[in-house]
Amino acid sequence: MSTKEKLTQSLKDALKAKDVRRKRVVRMAMTSIKNAEVDKKGELDEPDVLAILQKEVKARHETIEGAQKAKRDDLIAEAEAEIAVLEEYLPKALGREELEALVREAIAESGATSPKEIGLVMKTLMPKVRGRADGKEANQIVRELLS
Repeated sequence: MSTKEKLTQSLKDALKAKDVRRKRVVRMAMTSIKNAEVDKKGELDEPDVLAILQKEVKARHETIEGAQKAKRDDLIAEAEAEIAVLEEYLPKALGREELEALVREAIAESGATSPKEIGLVMKTLMPKVRGRADGKEANQIVRELLS
């Protein structure tokens, strides 16, 4: 079952269960996916859907950072709850060791030898880790290994 199908089924279940938070979060995710499909003028493939969900999770993390500065515990709790709902639809995140192994593989594939070639490595790496790892973390590991 694709992630989009899981989201649709989850929305139906949330409506039946009167789960307001899940309904709102799933609808928001489905809207983001639909907007991306309209922009692309076609169906999104699974990695693109996962990337959108990852982007939504990242936005919630940024909300948490802002709420911590403002000392708004209510907003922090809400954002954490939304992250928990969204993460149910994402594949298990890669650990540091797994990500590092994929980075080493991408470096070998691209033949990069210096930090000037980070873009080449990232171009090879990102399709493999989309939706399972943060691009910022991947970039940091690439920089470490090429330095």
